[in-house]
Amino acid sequence: RHAVCIFYLVLRALDTVEDDMSISLDVKVPMLHEFHTYLYQPEWKYMESKEKDRQVLEDFPTISMEFRNLSKVYQDVISDICHKMGVGMAEFLEKKVDSQHEWDKYCHYVAGLVGIGLSRLFSASELEDHIVGQDTELANSMGLFLQKTNIIRDYLEDQLEGREFWPKEVWSRYAKKLSDLAKPENIDMAVQCLNELITNALHHVPDVLTYLSRLKNQSVFNFCAIPQVMAIATLAACYNNKQVFRGVVKIRKGQAVTLMMDATNIQAVKAIMYQYVEEIYQKIPSTDPSSNKTQQIIATIRAMSLPNGPMASRHHYSPIYLSCAMLLAALSWQYLSTISKATEEYVQAGEN
Repeated sequence: RHAVCIFYLVLRALDTVEDDMSISLDVKVPMLHEFHTYLYQPEWKYMESKEKDRQVLEDFPTISMEFRNLSKVYQDVISDICHKMGVGMAEFLEKKVDSQHEWDKYCHYVAGLVGIGLSRLFSASELEDHIVGQDTELANSMGLFLQKTNIIRDYLEDQLEGREFWPKEVWSRYAKKLSDLAKPENIDMAVQCLNELITNALHHVPDVLTYLSRLKNQSVFNFCAIPQVMAIATLAACYNNKQVFRGVVKIRKGQAVTLMMDATNIQAVKAIMYQYVEEIYQKIPSTDPSSNKTQQIIATIRAMSLPNGPMASRHHYSPIYLSCAMLLAALSWQYLSTISKATEEYVQAGEN
């Protein structure tokens, strides 16, 4: 737990540097490249940030001290991921995401590396087998699925703030400029573009299911599974939905809580994935250019999700489920809202 918390704070600090538009590139690029070295400099801090999360930079000596108190095996993982992420962030400061390959690369730097780092921490703690930390391809997919969901859903918000993360290779087939997709007269083409990107994101689901099937520790499983089921529910809500270009598409709080309650074992997660890809399947327009590809990946996910019968597994509640249900019933709505919001923000972040 401590290692994961410090890992988060270190990356939060790194990301705050990347996000801060008041820092000139000639200062920011070397900072991103060298940030991992600041973990071993007890006095290093940065007091010039204008970002809302600047406290993590101003009080960085507290974070770095706790980092140095961790076991060396944890320090090595966190420092290595911080280094690779800083280099990747610097690379994309001065260029946009053009090809689908670059989209995967960008998502790898800002989220896939988080999945890889967490997996290495899980294995280092011996809560999980070595294969969890060694199989970087599956761990990367865990991060990419969350990050792509975040990017797809946040089209309008990113446009309003002058950010562009949709790959040009895809959107250029539907519009001259990415911003044109928000124009009412282009809504049909916009939705087709949206559906193609969602289809791309769904290709990570088989890796997600394989990764989760390897986990043995209940806390680790819940920690990993909850954001993934939130992501598939979000994609189902966004698929073929014009509202993505008009406002914010979010899953309901009650739906979020139900997902959090249910995602306690691999069979339940498979059933949830099955449910939401079925929801997407029912909405595929016959005229959609990506319809065949969407149907194909859904068929693959279906096959992986039904080894023990369709939906039965969701009704075999574990003692943990029953305990959580009893606890949930005793909580106030305010507390539920807080939990739901925190979970949504975790998905949104993709660790950004």
